[in-house]
Formats: sequence, structure tokens, C-alpha cells
Amino acid sequence: MSENDEITQRAEQEFVWPQVRRFGMDAPWRWLRAGWGDLRAAPGASLFYGAVLAVMGFVLTRYATGAAGLAFVTGFFLVGPFFAVGIYDLSRRRAAGEQIGLAPTLSAWRANFPAIGFYALILMLSLAIWIRVSVVVVALFFPHGVPTWAAIAQQLAKSPDPWVFILAYLAAGSGIALMVFATSAVSLPMLLDRRNMDTVSAMIVSFNVLRANFRPMLLWGAIIVALTAAGFASFYLGLVLVLPLIGHASWHAYREAVD
Repeated sequence: MSENDEITQRAEQEFVWPQVRRFGMDAPWRWLRAGWGDLRAAPGASLFYGAVLAVMGFVLTRYATGAAGLAFVTGFFLVGPFFAVGIYDLSRRRAAGEQIGLAPTLSAWRANFPAIGFYALILMLSLAIWIRVSVVVVALFFPHGVPTWAAIAQQLAKSPDPWVFILAYLAAGSGIALMVFATSAVSLPMLLDRRNMDTVSAMIVSFNVLRANFRPMLLWGAIIVALTAAGFASFYLGLVLVLPLIGHASWHAYREAVD
């Protein structure tokens, strides 16, 4: 047997394909309770990450305008999981009985940098696609130049049927959002937890989790959207608490969904 064959065989022996568990509709609420426990165990570090993400959300809505700005804000839901890696690591450390604090988690992405970095590129590509789709949808309904946020709101208020644009925009976004959610629901916590896991395998496992538990996972996705939207509606202050809670809960979703 050649040296390359030995390396390949060793890698195959180290990698065990994760098994997906089934769970009920009560699971998302259980994850939130467990996530709240993690947040209370490390409030300073958790709220630090929440504050950073809240500032990002504020900057997006404050300085991004028009169709691209609307895409950036809604795209926040797409790339949010990557920025929660430190939050996942807080939950992982607590479960493992390790030291929990801000400093050890700031470099959590190094645990599996090639896979986590590649996944970040995939999320950014998804965001770029969504921005382009968003601009096209807005341009179809507002053909006379790129409207500002205020102009979009005013024209929708005057429109006899504003729901046509709203439904078209939601339909375009929901397809991309569902694809990203299906491949990211548990993939990033898994990449952090399993250093021999590659990006594509993690995305496949995440998709299998959604397929095996479609209704509970749709509920979980709806809860994430509702909580994040409430955070934005509270002038970003709610994001400081909501986003760490979602991050911690997502770790527990991964731990329950994947053997």
C-alpha cells in the first residue's frame, strides 16, 4: 500500500458520517430554554457578540439605501450564522466543562478554519445573489430610477395593490432563504465541533436534518425570523439579546439533531 493510500484510509477511518435524529414540534422551544441557560451562564461575552451584531444591523439600515439597502437588511438573515461562531463556541465550552469567556471564543473559527472559511464564502456568495435578485425585483416594480427607502414606502402606501410587490419580493427571497437555512441550520456549529468535518458534508447533514424534521425546522426558522425582526423593530436594542439567544439555541439544535 502506498503512502497516499495509507493517508486516505486513515482519513476515512477518522471521519464518521453523522446520523440525523428526529424530534418533535416542541424541540425549538427546548432549544430556546437551553440557549437562555447558556446566555445566563456567560452574559458578558454573549451580549458582547449581540452588541457587535446589532451595530452591524444598524450600519446596514442607516447607510444602505434603496433596493441594495433593502437586500442587505434582509440578507442579514442569510449571513448571520457565520457571525455567531463565537456564540456557538460559548455553548460548546459550557457543555464540555471548559472555561467560558470572551477571549477564548474570539478565535473560535480557527478550530476548523478551512471549512468555516469556505462556508463563509458560500454565505457571501448567497448574499451577493440575493442582492442582485432583490435589485431586479425592485426595478421591475419601480422602473424610474433606484428608489430610496422612503420612496418605496410612499409608493407602496399610495398603490392600490401594494401586496403584489410585497408578495413578489417575499417569494423571491424565501427561495434563497430556505436554501440557505436548509444548508446552514446546523452546519456551522457542526464545523466548529467536528474538526474533521468538511463544508459540503456539513451542508448535506444540515439538509438531511431539515428533510427528516421538516415541520419542526420550519417552526425553528420562523422563530428565528420573528425574533430577529422584533430585534430590528426595537430600534436594534433587542438584537443585543435576541441574536446571542438564537446562537446559543442553534448550538443545542445541532446537538439534538445530529448524533
